[in-house]
Amino acid sequence: MAADDQWLVVGLGNPGPEYAGNRHNVGQMVLDELASRFSGSFKAHRSNARVAEGRLVPGGTRFVLAKPNSYMNNSGGPTAGLLSYYSIDPSHLIVVHDELDIPFDTLRLKSGGGHGGHNGIRDIITASGTPDFTRVRVGIGRPPGRQSAADFVLRDFSSTERTVLPNLLADAADAVELIAADGLTAAQQRFHAPPA
Repeated sequence: MAADDQWLVVGLGNPGPEYAGNRHNVGQMVLDELASRFSGSFKAHRSNARVAEGRLVPGGTRFVLAKPNSYMNNSGGPTAGLLSYYSIDPSHLIVVHDELDIPFDTLRLKSGGGHGGHNGIRDIITASGTPDFTRVRVGIGRPPGRQSAADFVLRDFSSTERTVLPNLLADAADAVELIAADGLTAAQQRFHAPPA
């Protein structure tokens, strides 16, 4: 299997059912959406992650979808381990994560750059030795009033947000597919364009 035929997609979040619906876990929710598209199921992997592997279309790109078993701030070790295990270059790594500085129901896609204060991204940069991987940043917005950011990200989406969430997760999954198929620029042109 040529390494350029496969992509590692890491969804950031915290492990355990108590965190599953949190805003901080939206990256892992996107991976659930992707896995459902090829009837994949997540299984334990030696790299301290749960992994689902498959192709969205026969003969198409092979995806390795991974949810680290570590807490968000320690996402780097499992990610680096998976890159090594599958012999995938960081240029074929897509990390899906929540982003406070982007309005809810908005996606921003980028490659490289800093961590922007996101500790999961910071740890992946440190462990992989490079910032040069693609990020699918899923906007969750800023906390209302005086609520701290730490409390906000560890709360579940509101009932109003949950009505929109399935569409947001589907868009983020579509963005991952498009990045792998047609490249980052094509995906940015689609998902950064203002709504019609």
